[in-house]
This record gives sequence, C-alpha cells and structure tokens, in this order.
Amino acid sequence: MFRIDQYAYTSRLRHVHPGEKFAFAILTMFICLAASTVLVPLLVTCLAAAAVIMVARVPARFYFRLLFLPLGFLVAGLLAVTLTISRGANPAVYGLVIGGVTLGVTGPALNQAALIFTKSLGAVSCLYFLSLTTPMVEIISILHRLRVPALLVEMMGLIYRFIFVIMETAGMMYVSQGSRCGYAGIRTSFRSMAQLVANLFARSYHRSRALYTALLARGYTGEIRMWEEPRPVSAKHLVLIALVDLTLLVLVLVTWRWPV
Repeated sequence: MFRIDQYAYTSRLRHVHPGEKFAFAILTMFICLAASTVLVPLLVTCLAAAAVIMVARVPARFYFRLLFLPLGFLVAGLLAVTLTISRGANPAVYGLVIGGVTLGVTGPALNQAALIFTKSLGAVSCLYFLSLTTPMVEIISILHRLRVPALLVEMMGLIYRFIFVIMETAGMMYVSQGSRCGYAGIRTSFRSMAQLVANLFARSYHRSRALYTALLARGYTGEIRMWEEPRPVSAKHLVLIALVDLTLLVLVLVTWRWPV
C-alpha cells in the first residue's frame, strides 16, 4: 500500500464525511484557479498545508516531499512561458544578446509565470488534501453519487487496483532476480532490469485475467458495488467550508484588478 493510502486511512479526518472533504477540495481548487493575483493561490496553499499537517496530522516532512514532486514539471513548463527570444536589441527583455539575438525575460512574462506557478501549487495542494484524508474507495463512491459515467468510475477503480498488482508483481520479480545475483554489476543490472520490464506486462496481464475471472465468478455485471460506511453530514463542517470558500471568493473579487 502506498504511504498516501496509509495516511488517508489513519488521518484524524478519516471519519469526516467524504462529501465534505470532496466539496472543500474541489470548490477551493476552482476558486484558486479563478484568481487573478498570487495572493489567493498562496493562501490556498497555506490553508491546505495547515489542514493536512495540523488537523489531519500527516507528517510535515512527508507532505512537503510530496509537494516538491511536481516542481520539476512546473519549472519546465514555466521556462517556456518566461523565456523570450527576439532578433536585435529589445529594451523590454532582460537578458543576454548573443549574435544579434536577445534571450531573456520580460516583466509581464515573469508576472504570468508567477501566477501560473502559484495557481498550480494551490491546485495540487487541494488535491493532496483530498488524497491524504480520503481513501480512494470513498472518492469513487462520491463520483458514483455525482452521476459520473459508470465506465469512467469503473476504469478509475480498476486502474487504481492494478497499480498495486503491477507493483507486487515487479517486487516479486526483483527479489527473485536479486537472489540470483541479477544486480551484482552495472551490466548485469541493466540486463536484469530489461528482462523485468519485458516480463512484467505478460505477468500483469495474466494476473488481470485471473482477477476478471474472479469477478465474473462473484456475479460481476459491469459495476463494482462497494460497502459504504454511513457517516452523518456535519452542519458545523459545512458552515466552516462555506465561510472559508466565501472568504476566498471575496478576495478573488476584491483583487481582480490588482497587479499580479
């Protein structure tokens, strides 16, 4: 099991109604994406971090390690936004002139990159809040209630299940290869890894067929039904969610014409 799932099942928000957590995460994420300045996305990032670390009691070190994972993709995408290439000298560009070509950045491009960066970080923080406090089974249950097409929900559940199947299969193959000195040297390691990847698909396919046969034997008709633990909706939590999101929405409207 992933550590994310472990914290989702053991967090202090585990027994809060999943619909409340889902509504808070999704509404806050949309408000964050609608902002026109970096203020609201930064507040959303801090708010989600406080909820996960201080309320759900997820270790801060683990949370920030997760938060650093998408930074590589963000930086790569922001480079395409901020870098400007123009022929000849361009006073609006701060950078270098190489062979008659100006390479650098502009003020508006930096502002746009800062806004995109903070929005992305805020949206990721909202999704981390949901995934670290709500098990995947309950998220799938909420999607069923929202009338999301059954095919998409079933595919989501099966893909999530097969992540563990593939990881378990790869782990057993790796241990088997290691016990035969398959990773004793660099050359041997590359050869063993290539064999592992080549055989992983075939074994995972056979595991998936066995799982599908087991589902059919238990009366599978195209929809997986899961037991849901009944939880009451808390009026106090709903009021708190409404106050937080309304405050953020007011900030979005107030800062709409502010500079980034």
